[in-house]
Parts: sequence; structure tokens; C-alpha cells
Amino acid sequence: MAAARSFGVSKLTAAASIVGFFMLIVLAVDRFGVIKFYGSGGGGGSLIELRGFSISSVQLQTRVPGSVEPQSVLNDTASERIANFTLLARKSGEARRTEAVEEGLARARAAIRMATMKGEQSATNASIVQVDGVNSSSSFIYRDPRAFFQSYMEMEKRFKVYLYEEGERPIVHSGPCKDIYSTEGRFIDEMEHGSRRFRTRDPRAAHVFFMPFSVTWMVEYINKTLKYAPLQHFVSDYVKVISSKHPFWNRTQGADHFMVSCHDWAPHASEGNSNLYNNSIRVLCNANSSEGFNPQKDVSLPEIKLDSGHFPPQLLSIPPPTNPRPYLAFFAGGLHGPVRPILLDHWKGKDPDIQVYEYLPKELDYFSFMNKSKFCLCPSGYEVASPRILESIYTGCVPVILSKSYVLPFSDVLRWEAFSIQFDVEEIPRLKQVLEAVTDDKYRMLLEGGGAVRHHFILNQPAKRFDMFHMILHSIWLRRLNLRVR
Repeated sequence: MAAARSFGVSKLTAAASIVGFFMLIVLAVDRFGVIKFYGSGGGGGSLIELRGFSISSVQLQTRVPGSVEPQSVLNDTASERIANFTLLARKSGEARRTEAVEEGLARARAAIRMATMKGEQSATNASIVQVDGVNSSSSFIYRDPRAFFQSYMEMEKRFKVYLYEEGERPIVHSGPCKDIYSTEGRFIDEMEHGSRRFRTRDPRAAHVFFMPFSVTWMVEYINKTLKYAPLQHFVSDYVKVISSKHPFWNRTQGADHFMVSCHDWAPHASEGNSNLYNNSIRVLCNANSSEGFNPQKDVSLPEIKLDSGHFPPQLLSIPPPTNPRPYLAFFAGGLHGPVRPILLDHWKGKDPDIQVYEYLPKELDYFSFMNKSKFCLCPSGYEVASPRILESIYTGCVPVILSKSYVLPFSDVLRWEAFSIQFDVEEIPRLKQVLEAVTDDKYRMLLEGGGAVRHHFILNQPAKRFDMFHMILHSIWLRRLNLRVR
């Protein structure tokens, strides 16, 4: 903990008041201009309106020791009058910058509303020949293709992220780019070194503030006790540093700040600061809604296992549709977590059509089985996320998601039912019966959806438009789009 404790910070009292909720998740827009979203958790979800923070920037001026008290504008000395005038001018300037940022977001909301209205004027999404670059042939994978594409364009035009420079490598400003935590490190690396369009060096122009620490590296370098406390101490100290050196955390109590982590313990680490846990945007692979993950403000991070840091050759190209798939379903993986024992108990070695292994024998190839299977079973392990979901999409094998309380990545804009099957754990004994009941037309639609959505789950280096990095950023953009700072 020496690295964490060396910050040497003192607490500041933020003169902040949260005066109301205004957080929404973007997907549809009502006639009053309220941007809405579908709740993400299971399949289709119901249309819900969420409320978030409405914050007055005038009320949120942090009093730094030595600053002039507001009532001192009534003092008579010339020096005090000059000091007070300078302070008020600074506050006025900050308020103007905040207003400019919010005005840009208001224009983005208006553009999304207009795009949605155009979509409503069409009979169906399927009747759209071209949606500003989104092909009608693939528009069925989106909840609202017009709204999504317009929102994405607005993000590219406006969205600015400020990275805090505080902290030292390896725990801050770097992350793991290999193995099961690859998404965490690749996102941090892209923000640090690659994303010129979205990164700003001027925090007053930023829409969100990125705390680029790595929970995975915390576990690796400072957690020798295998307990949560050292991680929580580091997070607590980091927030103290940035809130004492900058006014931005105190302005919103962290609501426009975000962290990114693919480690199972990241939700526990975020408990190191209550405002981070309750207010900030937590971008997490462990997106378990039964354990505090809040899809109203948090973002589900896709999980992918890259042993070497690069995609295996077997995942770089989808087999042709004519590729024979003799197996109905396939799974191979360790026996851990609450779901897998049920799956293996019912299907391991029980049916030649359902290839289920605890660990695949060395002479057999994992990805070859995926390429030869119509459906790939993706049960949760210790935590809800599974890299098999993305591996299935890459190999053209329809993912069958066996999980409880998992908020699927990008489910605020993607129709997961268009390219996957979400299966109740209680229905595992009927697995073969349900999968065999999928019609040929439905199966072809699922394959087509998987091919159409694939580019959204690719980690490119450098990042490319609409790939996984940009989809993660778009999920953060949506949550900031619906946070009004005043």
C-alpha cells in the first residue's frame, strides 16, 4: 500500500447539493423530448424512464483553504473588493464553460430526438433502405437504428474525455492487455495513447473524467492478503487526490467520472469511495445486477480472453455458412460457479449431440469444436460474464447465454435476441429439446445477426469506428448525455 498511501492528501468539503434526478438511458424519445432507454438485464426488457442527477454548478464551488468567503464581497477594502471580483469572475467563467458543454449535449439530444421521429414516420425499421450508413439488412440487430447511429455521430462530433494524470505506473495509466482481463488494459491503453479524437487536455471542456487505475494491477502488485481492503484503500486515496487538486469531482460528487475494470473484484474495489460506488459510471465485466451493478448508470464491459494479447487465428475469420456443424451444442470449461455444475450434471457425456466437457482433452481443439457446433453454451463461472459469448460470435456459433442477473454489454442499443439465445438456468434439463425446436429460419436469422454484430465486439489496435472500444465509449456517452450539470 505504500504506493497508494504516498499521495498524502487531505479531505476537502464539497459545497455540493444534489437537487434532483435526471439520469435516463437513451434509446427512444417521447414527444416531450425525454430521451429513454430499454432496461438492460434480460431479453427484450420493458421501456423505462430513469431519473439521474440535476446539479447546480453555482452551488458546487469547492471552498479551497484560503479562498475568499462569498459574503466578503461586502467588505470595504479595495484589495478585498478586487479579490472578490476576481473570484466571482472565475466562477462566472466556469459557469459559462459548463453551460457551453451542456448546450452541446442539448443539441445532441435534439438531433437524436429528430432521428427517432424520422424512424417513427417509417412503417417499420425493416422498411428503411438506408439509415445514414446503417444498412437495412443489419438494422434488425439494433433497438432503434436511427437513434443509435445519430447518437454515435453526435458522440464522434462532441464527446470529450479528460484523463487524470495523477498516479504512477503500473497501477495507474496502464492495464493488462493479455489473458481474461484484456478488455481493461486495451481500453486504458487506447485512451492513454490512441484516442486523439475523444481525449482533451482541457478539463473544462470535458464531458466525463476518466480515473485510469487498473484494479487488476492493484490485485497483482499491492494486494498480498487476497482481501478487498487494500484495493478499497487505494481507490479511496485516489479519489481524495483528484478531489483535492481539481474541482470536478466535488462539482458532481463523481457522477461524471468513470472507471474501467474487467477484474471480478472491481465492484468491491469501487466501494472504497461511496460516491464512486453510488454515483460514478463503473464500466465492469462483472455486471451482476444482483450484486450492486446498476444499469441506470453503470456500463457492462465485454469480456474476451487473449492469451498472447492478440486474437487467435481461429477467431479472425468466420467460417462460411456452408461449413458443416454436426454438433447441436458445445461447452468445455472448469467446474466453478453455481451454473456449470448443473450443466455438467445433466449433459456431460450424456448425448453425442450435446458435447459438454469439464476440460477438453489435449488432443482436441477448442475452437474447432466451436466451428463445428450450431450453438455454443456460455454459462457463468464464478462471476456472470463469460468470454465464450464473444468467442461464439467470432466463430459463427450462436451463443446460448446461461446466466442469472447478467446485464449484457451494449444491451441499451443492441437486440441480443437477434443473435443469441438467453436461457433460464432452470431450463437446463430441457436444453436439447429447446435448441432442437429452433426453426431453420430462426437459426439463419441468428447467424445473420451474429455476423452483423461481430464488428461491435472486435478489439482493433488502433481502434476503428464502431468497434468494441467505440461501443464502450458510446455506452459511457449515453450515460453522460443524460446527466445535466447546472
